[in-house]
Amino acid sequence: MNAQAKRQPLKRWNFWLGLLTCVITVIGFLIGIMQLVEVLKDEQQVPLARLNVQGQLTQLSDQDIRQALTAGDMGSFFTADVNQLRRRVEQLPWVEKVSLRKVWPDRLAVHVTEREPLAYWNSDRLVTAAGKVFKAPIDKQQLAQPLPYLFGPEDAVQATLEQFNNLQQMLQVNGFEVRAMRLTQRFAVSAVLANGIELKLGREATLERIKRFIDVLPQIKKHQNSQQQVIDSVDLRYDTGAAVSWREPNEKES
Repeated sequence: MNAQAKRQPLKRWNFWLGLLTCVITVIGFLIGIMQLVEVLKDEQQVPLARLNVQGQLTQLSDQDIRQALTAGDMGSFFTADVNQLRRRVEQLPWVEKVSLRKVWPDRLAVHVTEREPLAYWNSDRLVTAAGKVFKAPIDKQQLAQPLPYLFGPEDAVQATLEQFNNLQQMLQVNGFEVRAMRLTQRFAVSAVLANGIELKLGREATLERIKRFIDVLPQIKKHQNSQQQVIDSVDLRYDTGAAVSWREPNEKES
């Protein structure tokens, strides 16, 4: 009986000792997890130290992208929200589309698609071929060629682009470039060529009138007025023929 009585307290001590060891182990594990989480959240311990910018950029620079990303807290490699970072870059006016991904252990890869302006829009903005109007500072030296100027109603961007594209295609085939084009509220069209000639085309049959201009231009150049003066404008808003005005060579264009 005495030996059995001694074994009972010993068993209870073993049980409580085992339980205490288990509790200490679990607490230690939880503390370790918490410390690991804090390390993973710490920008100093697991930083996004490198930035890799991809994409064909002309008006934007890597520094522009970096400044946009660091405009707020970036977080660590594990806590950085790529959607939030993407939205920061998308705020740049020249940015069309952005994709981001984190590359272990400390790199952020950013691919940027830059907007490609087709023309200036109403003097103070730019417009893309898709009809996206935006305002942004522009470095003209980075342009492959000078941009034309388009003027039109704010609610008729697509109509203005359609008219411009039609005119440009026909004129380019014949060696002309459109410097500027205007579409009025009544959808009348006028254009200024790179050589300074203004074409008044009206609202109807603009392509047929362009063809007429191309056909009659050799005759206009042979006119006696063209010997001493330069062609200022050609009014094609007639069923047949055209009205031509000339100006002095040194006269400033309006």
